[in-house]
Amino acid sequence: MVILGIDPGLNRTGYGIIDAGTSRLQFIAAGDIRPMRQRPLPERLATIHDQLCVVIARFHPDTAVLEQIFTHHAYVNTATLMGHARGAACLAVQEHELPMAEYPPAQVKKSVAGHGAASKEQVARMVAQWLQTSDPSWSADATDALALAIVHAHLSTQQGRLSMGIAS
Repeated sequence: MVILGIDPGLNRTGYGIIDAGTSRLQFIAAGDIRPMRQRPLPERLATIHDQLCVVIARFHPDTAVLEQIFTHHAYVNTATLMGHARGAACLAVQEHELPMAEYPPAQVKKSVAGHGAASKEQVARMVAQWLQTSDPSWSADATDALALAIVHAHLSTQQGRLSMGIAS
């Protein structure tokens, strides 16, 4: 199963793709979509959508995983902007008829790094360990997207074992 993780953001949307079809997770690709900040919002959203469509067409994932929106009352505007980027990502996923899963950031951090308040650096280190590879060019958004894909791979495996009656 090829999994596309997406960490949506208006300034930078990270993506990470892994193959969970073997006994160990295999890295396929990771990167960022960076719309030009000075462009109007609709153009930035179109860039996110269009470039995600290119990624999906190139790598043919079986499923997509997005980070759920989390906001603190002091950062409502940030959540609103992230919501726009997330909508563009959801549209790209839907246009390609991919199943989609969502996880809250704290669950992803806890699953990958051991606690829900893990730093971006801790998540990046654990992603590198899980995939047995790393690249210094990966942004925090790309490693967050890879973390989403890793979590989905593990949860999907656990759910499959439970439905077959196999204990881990």
